[in-house]
Amino acid sequence: MGLVGYGLAGSVFHAPLIAATEGLTLDTVVTSNPERQEQARAGFPDVRLAAAPEELFDRADELDLVVVASPNKTHVPLATAALKAGLPVVVDKPVAGTAAEARELAALAEERGLLLSVFQNRRWDNDFLTLRKLIAEGELGDVYRFESRFERWRPELKGGWRESGDPAEIGGLLYDLGSHVVDQALVLFGPAASVYAESDVRRPGAQTDDDTFIAITHTSGVRSHLYASATTAQLGPRFRVLGSKAGYVKYGLDPQEADLKEGRRPGPDWGLEPEDLWGRVGAGESPLTGGGRPEPTLPGDYPAYYAAVARALADDGPNPVTALEAAAALDVLEAARRSAHDGVAVSL
Repeated sequence: MGLVGYGLAGSVFHAPLIAATEGLTLDTVVTSNPERQEQARAGFPDVRLAAAPEELFDRADELDLVVVASPNKTHVPLATAALKAGLPVVVDKPVAGTAAEARELAALAEERGLLLSVFQNRRWDNDFLTLRKLIAEGELGDVYRFESRFERWRPELKGGWRESGDPAEIGGLLYDLGSHVVDQALVLFGPAASVYAESDVRRPGAQTDDDTFIAITHTSGVRSHLYASATTAQLGPRFRVLGSKAGYVKYGLDPQEADLKEGRRPGPDWGLEPEDLWGRVGAGESPLTGGGRPEPTLPGDYPAYYAAVARALADDGPNPVTALEAAAALDVLEAARRSAHDGVAVSL
């Protein structure tokens, strides 16, 4: 496998997960940054280095797949070049800036008979896996409202393309954390019928949205209220899910990202969290005062994504996240941007 980009996405997520997956080998890392080249070599002594993606495409016959983990604005051109070189592709989220571009990529991959998958790792978060289990087992009854928060307290700007005001960069939280919360909502409750959003630029000097709210009315009747913010001084629950029989409230983030950032690699006890962080299931009581019963959190499992990619490459399983699924999420993100700009709900 070739990996294009060795910033946060490439070094923290993709490279370690690829290396931990049976049947996959990290062959080449593409980065022109000397410090990142040294970092890649230190972490993976046998890896080859390349300064430009074209070096990968020129030897496409030596590779089985290319991972695009470079800045958002490069996703479409690099994925297109890889597919035209005959290489299956994994693209970090968001796969594109628009749903139309995502569908064009999907059509190209289908035309070439190649795998095109989107890295939506948070489908394998511990809390999300636990919530899917609760819903599947009917523990909550009919879900009425899904509240999902990806909130942080980062009052100071970090800089870089993610905070750029240039639309070509596809920065801001709507397309960053919003890609995760919208994808999860669609997986759980199906297509969106309408979207309302509020998107603000709160921090001094900020150029793009850093405090965003999205309300989705699903065709199933469920309402999703989704929050993505870097300006939250007091964090709310990660999930608050209300159904006809019971609700589920869960605080705290899945530990896998923090573990990967600390240099830990998947292995025994990966993705586990302590009991004091388990969510609670109940009705008519506050979880903050001990109401409801503790619900054991399933282990998070980011390695499952690349294990599924390996099976799909071997024609032994489905694509874990298709570009068309990603396009549906981009439909919502584009509608959210229009809604926030115009102050109206947008029908899909």
